[in-house]
Amino acid sequence: MVDSTDVFERKDDHQPDRLTSLYGLTPKVETAILEAVQSGAVRRVRTLIAPLHPADQADLLERMPTRSASAMVRLLGDNLDAETLTYVDEGTREAIIEAIGPDALARQLQDLSTDDAINIVEELEQDDLQEVLAALSAEDRVLVEEGLSFPEDSAGRLMQREIVTVPSFWTVGQTIDFLRSGKSSIEDFFLIFVIDPSRRPLGEIALSRLLCAQRPRRVSELMNTDFRSIPVDMDQEEVAVLFRRYGMVSAGVVDPQERLVGMITNDDVIDVIDEEAEEDLLALAGVGDANLRSGLWETLQGRSSWLFINLLTAVLASAVIGLFEATIERLVALAVLMPIVASMGGNAGTQTMTVAVRAIALRQLDATATRQFVLRELIVATTNGLLFAALAAGLSYLWFGDPEIAIVMAVAMMANLLVAGLSGTFVPVGLMRAGVDPAVASSVFVTTITDVVGFFVFLGLAALYLM
Repeated sequence: MVDSTDVFERKDDHQPDRLTSLYGLTPKVETAILEAVQSGAVRRVRTLIAPLHPADQADLLERMPTRSASAMVRLLGDNLDAETLTYVDEGTREAIIEAIGPDALARQLQDLSTDDAINIVEELEQDDLQEVLAALSAEDRVLVEEGLSFPEDSAGRLMQREIVTVPSFWTVGQTIDFLRSGKSSIEDFFLIFVIDPSRRPLGEIALSRLLCAQRPRRVSELMNTDFRSIPVDMDQEEVAVLFRRYGMVSAGVVDPQERLVGMITNDDVIDVIDEEAEEDLLALAGVGDANLRSGLWETLQGRSSWLFINLLTAVLASAVIGLFEATIERLVALAVLMPIVASMGGNAGTQTMTVAVRAIALRQLDATATRQFVLRELIVATTNGLLFAALAAGLSYLWFGDPEIAIVMAVAMMANLLVAGLSGTFVPVGLMRAGVDPAVASSVFVTTITDVVGFFVFLGLAALYLM
């Protein structure tokens, strides 16, 4: 019998991949770990897992069957890297927490920053949450409970409480001595905050600038006073926009009294950007919070609601077709050409809608930008309408040899593409101003509008001029 690890070895030898060397989790290593987990070899599992980065460990756990992932976690015990919990998806994390229990989870949380700890425990059931909080030290429990008191998806939930602060009258030497003394509650940092006696931020100093300055200089001379403090109740999407727009690496978070309470770093913002992008993509497709580990009922529930709404809107489009039933019966060519009109309008509307939803998500559409965007899309829709109206007319004429059908097809195509461009802009903007997430509802409305208008114009013109 050929060993699977040997197969992977030969494959890697003959087909070297420069990118593969950047990752610790190779097919060979993954296969070896799975075999060790299945055989219950505790020592071998721990030996194989130890060199892997927490992100690679998380990737492995996500790809494993739930039962195998739980078994591996139990075999690792306290050797499981706490940071691994911050990389796994929610479904996998729930399985891990169930496998290790609240006491072990509490021990893992002590090795994490407050933002990561809060991100892990915020999805727990109330009973499990209380057990975990009770197992934490008094200091950690207070920080976690304070973090959980902030609104969900806010800067308060996103921030870490561990920060380095110094008064403005300190010198560079005093600051360095303070950092070396070990009295600071944070080990990895790149930014030092300068505060007043009321803990209000006065400025920021990059660690590199501090280390390059002479010891006698005061931090007030070095600090950057052009900084942005993030309100603790700001939505995480707004935080991501600020970081993206100004190229921020980290930023302080202040409470309503403008006192510094924490810090947000770019790694947390990257997670937010990924999360929001994924949510918008899934919402546009009408599949909810779907993932590979979603249960059958959860998947059905997430998709069926929007399919039901789509059914109702499709009935509306069909009703328009029903109004011209006699016309279609007399001229079969109309039934052949109708799908072309509908599909072109739907695709054109989706293109414009996608651009609009993205611009809204990035906060790019103010009053002026909206007018410019609508004007641009109107010009694009008109140009595409003229182009594809001519192509559709030519195709119709070659197909059926009837110039009147070709003219009707051209006018319907022009009208539908024009409506598609306008609806693709106005629907998302209108939903945004109405307080509805455009990513969730835009596609249904745009598709309905283009179908109804396309069928009505096409069949209406046919009834007037061809019968």
